[in-house]
Parts: sequence; structure tokens; C-alpha cells
Amino acid sequence: MTQAFKDAPELSIYKWLNAQEPLTLEALRGRVVAIFAFQMLCPGCVEHSIPQARRVHAAFSGGDLAVIGLHSVFEHHEAMGEESLKAFIHEYKIEFPVAIDEPSGVKSDPLPKTMRSYNLQGTPTLILLDRQGRLRKQKFGHEHDLILGAELMALMREG
Repeated sequence: MTQAFKDAPELSIYKWLNAQEPLTLEALRGRVVAIFAFQMLCPGCVEHSIPQARRVHAAFSGGDLAVIGLHSVFEHHEAMGEESLKAFIHEYKIEFPVAIDEPSGVKSDPLPKTMRSYNLQGTPTLILLDRQGRLRKQKFGHEHDLILGAELMALMREG
């Protein structure tokens, strides 16, 4: 029996960094997409998720896989603005596109729009989409490199 996967919600992005033009999940159909949701002040993101995203981007950059960073701020908003993020991207030598999650626009709601639409528990979170734009994995916390590599290859081989 085949498992049914749901289409991933489109990302709600305030601004893209390291991208020549705004990206959409629709435009990325045909490629496997790995989204690494992070915050600059998240120790698990800095220690595990960002280095892993850099490794995945270096190993698979090009045709079959798109790596995206999603800066999704739900706390310490004042400290994690766009200028700080630009410095962070430079210092950590992040070369893949980074999206700034769109704020909710409601003062009483600290969760940005993409974080809410994906029901993210926090950061780091790994999101994997197949070539058809379907959500295949969403994991809060760090995923081991070997497991992630196997999952990416399985998704890429699905054709």
C-alpha cells in the first residue's frame, strides 16, 4: 500500500539572502528540497544544523537537491534582525539561500508565518520535500548525518 504524502505549504518569506531572486517551492518542483530551519542564537543550530546544511550543500549542490536555510525567529526578535543575520551568514560562510521567515504581523503572536504553517516546535528543524513538493520529513532537533544522507539519496532516487 502506498503512503499518501501531503503537499508542503508554500514558504512565507519576508526576504531572501544569498539568492539572486526569490525562491518558491513551486519553482523547485522536480528537485528534492532540504530546508534547515534555524535561529542565530540557537546553540543546536550553530553547533549541528548549520554545519550539516553546509556539508549537504557542498556534497549535493547542483541539480537534484536544493538546500535552503530558513531563519525562523520566535524569540529574542530584537537581537536577530536582518543585519545581524547578514553578518552571521558571512561569518559562518553560508553559501546556500537563506530565507527570513515572515513575522506574524500580530504583536501578541511571536511565531512567524512559515513556522506556524508547518507547526514547527522550534529550531533546529529539518524539513525534506520530495520532487513533487510533498512533505516527506519534518524533524525537530538534529538528525544524524548518515540517516540524513540515506534519506536524501532515497528521495533523489525516486526520480
